[in-house]
Amino acid sequence: KRHKLKYGMVTMCVGTGQGAAGIFEAV
Repeated sequence: KRHKLKYGMVTMCVGTGQGAAGIFEAV
């Protein structure tokens, strides 16, 4: 679970919006 959280944070940093949306959809 921790790894997923870190990945989500990185994605949010890379693309605040598109990346976050992709992660939320994956979950």
